[in-house]
Amino acid sequence: MRVVRIGDEASIVGADVRAALTSWGRGDSIVGGVALIGLHPQGADRPVDAVVLLPRGVLVVVGVDLPDPAVRLDAPMSGQWKTDGWPLVRPDGAVNPAADALEVVGVISRTLEAAKVEPLPVGTVVAVGPYVSQVHQPTSDLLRGVRILHPEPKTLLNASRELAVHQRPCTIAQAAAIIAALAPDAGDIDLSGDLSGEGFASTAVPELAAASTTIIPRVATARQRPSAQPAKPKRAGSPIRWLPAGAAVLVALLLLTGIVYAVTSSGDPDDEVQDATTTRTETSGVTVDGLVFEPKGTISDTDCAAHAYGDVQVWLERNRCSELVRARYESTTDGKRAAVLVAVLRFPETALAGELNEITDQPGSGAVADASTEGEPWPGRSKPFFESAAFASGREGNSLKLVQAVWIGAPSTPDDATLTKIADSALQIQVNA
Repeated sequence: MRVVRIGDEASIVGADVRAALTSWGRGDSIVGGVALIGLHPQGADRPVDAVVLLPRGVLVVVGVDLPDPAVRLDAPMSGQWKTDGWPLVRPDGAVNPAADALEVVGVISRTLEAAKVEPLPVGTVVAVGPYVSQVHQPTSDLLRGVRILHPEPKTLLNASRELAVHQRPCTIAQAAAIIAALAPDAGDIDLSGDLSGEGFASTAVPELAAASTTIIPRVATARQRPSAQPAKPKRAGSPIRWLPAGAAVLVALLLLTGIVYAVTSSGDPDDEVQDATTTRTETSGVTVDGLVFEPKGTISDTDCAAHAYGDVQVWLERNRCSELVRARYESTTDGKRAAVLVAVLRFPETALAGELNEITDQPGSGAVADASTEGEPWPGRSKPFFESAAFASGREGNSLKLVQAVWIGAPSTPDDATLTKIADSALQIQVNA
């Protein structure tokens, strides 16, 4: 790997990226290629920590600095990131710090297309630090060619081998053209002597489609193969004659069986299969203590832990939760609108609801996240943030109800007297799945 420093690292973790790439050593004994450090692509708003040109692909490495080290990072490309169960929130309100990475990758892809250079696959590596032990990504993001990782030499090497999978290596001339397109101001750097030892081909390797196939013998099919003896005439009563009739009888029996089963099972609600996640929208408002709560949709799910954070998520991962129902409401008082999230967690045992209630009543213990952090926007144009919400909790048998209330379009605090009253009143709302 030939490491060329064009500019400074774009992030603090970029120093780890450069160290990992340098540790691979010169030549193609490990992976080969050329890494451009601190490149600022033309048309991009920001520089990237590295653009790695490999013989069989291009990797764009963008660094993301986390506030603190983390044991577990949940990092979907569309949705809010969580570090150790806690939502990662930036001062500008962004919930996904990797969104900028996709924009830079798009700029680089368009630059290569405009330059009409060798069409290599362009993969995305989002390097996170200062340290992350485990990164969890959705499978769909992995299939899109995106890897989010802490840039250790081994993890970065595995990502390069998974993403750089072009069917043939590009040549030295093609690699030089790609570098010239990405870094036109780096023309004074002589790479010709280094590219020959970094895994790039001296001459173009012919495509498989261009190879001659005239030597492949043509195999005669059964109809073309000559027969040594004339075909024997079919005898009357041969099994071939009654196969269509037998098939028709079999189809009729199957249809009759299906009709009988449908009639006998249509009225049995226990046999109906329901999806793990369902969405329901109410239409009428609910009045409690003189406050009107306008419903904005209800979402139910059987995976409770996946939609919580903090100590609440940790507890739900270890204990069984039958169902989570999240209901959204809006209420207006004194000319100000409030967003209200009512979460109902149902358990198979009453004791479990009481145990979780003791945890939720502790300050800073976490809660249930609104669906807007998972790609389900709040209805309308409102964008409430529940990080500083007033909180209330209540027991209902084997269920635990958690309420969060915030102002819409105005700052909120957990000790706001009006928001606290709204949250306490919302505990009386009957939420049905």
